[in-house]
Amino acid sequence: MSHMAYDVNKIRADFPALNSGLAFFDGPGGSQVPSQVGRALSDAITKPISNRNVVTESERNAEEIVINFRQAVADLINADPGGVVYGRSWTQITYDFSRTLAKTWSADDEIIVTNLDHDSNIRPWVQAAESVGAIVRWAKIDPETGELPTSAVTELLGSKTRLVAVTGAGNTLGTRPDIKAISAAVHQAGALLYVDGVHLTPHTPIDVQEIGADFFGFSFYKLFGPHCAALAADPRLLKTLNNDKLLPATSAVPERFEFGTLPYELMAGATAAIDYIADMVASDQPTRRGRIVDSMRELERYEEELFALMESGIQTLPGVTTYGHAKKRTPTVYFNLEGYQGADVYKRLADLKINAPAGNFYALEVSRALGLGDTGAVRVGLAPYSTLEDVTRLLDGLRNLTK
Repeated sequence: MSHMAYDVNKIRADFPALNSGLAFFDGPGGSQVPSQVGRALSDAITKPISNRNVVTESERNAEEIVINFRQAVADLINADPGGVVYGRSWTQITYDFSRTLAKTWSADDEIIVTNLDHDSNIRPWVQAAESVGAIVRWAKIDPETGELPTSAVTELLGSKTRLVAVTGAGNTLGTRPDIKAISAAVHQAGALLYVDGVHLTPHTPIDVQEIGADFFGFSFYKLFGPHCAALAADPRLLKTLNNDKLLPATSAVPERFEFGTLPYELMAGATAAIDYIADMVASDQPTRRGRIVDSMRELERYEEELFALMESGIQTLPGVTTYGHAKKRTPTVYFNLEGYQGADVYKRLADLKINAPAGNFYALEVSRALGLGDTGAVRVGLAPYSTLEDVTRLLDGLRNLTK
């Protein structure tokens, strides 16, 4: 495959929000949206639409949107479309699945969570375990490096382990644990692996078959889409899980895990976001999956180069403390400046039209493990439309604060 240049200016032209003059470093909390996705939302909600079926034209429109959504998600992460579940948010999906899986646990069974994770991949499991008297074991990061060593998880595995919940990338530190190695150990122990891919999916090509996650999901609003999420699992695994549902509702998988009438317009917007990703670079790949992988490879290369400049620039500021220096991570920096509360840095940069929020960002356990309490720090992350000019503005703004 020939090297296809990543043209950030071509990408930026598709995002109306970028005409605001704002520099967006809040990508880890949600991306801006291209006009193609806005149009897909609008088209879906204004054309003839009814509850899904195949009798009337309006029913067929809804049916087609759902089928397209599942296929798009499958193409994005190399999953089986028959195991793709729609959800309102990653938190909601995880709560649903934690309650369903807990029905299969008994007292003294063990589950493993990590203190690297966003709380949405911790609390639902902790609470589900409590509901049946199962035991929670905690895999912990090294606060000095921000790494979550594979051994931190594997040393907790035993014959009673039923499930391990771990993030693909920490949403404040960017740390990327070795999910493939963790997966092999988890499966050897006869347990299930539930991976939060929310912060990882926007930055790298994902292959759930290769990673070996039993459950993997992400949120669309982190990658150009509307506010919703998806989870993918093997349909054969999903068929073994019995959740609470309405009596007339179907027991077919994956519909079994989706409640009420689906928001077709959001699903259409999500599909459009994936189509947008597939077309970010010129690729000669014949399939959407192939084009997605090409795009994400180029994006990752582009972001890594920009990240090196942003991170080294922040690290050379006087009085700066950066947290988390894992060898493998997403383009995210978590830091504090001496003499300032994170909230002050956030407000000062906002005055310069630079979005760089501060807080614990629901990664409460990480914040506490780093000695930052519940206050956290400033977080800056790159997105596919970030530029060198944005980074320069950020560094200039921070330099003025440290004078």
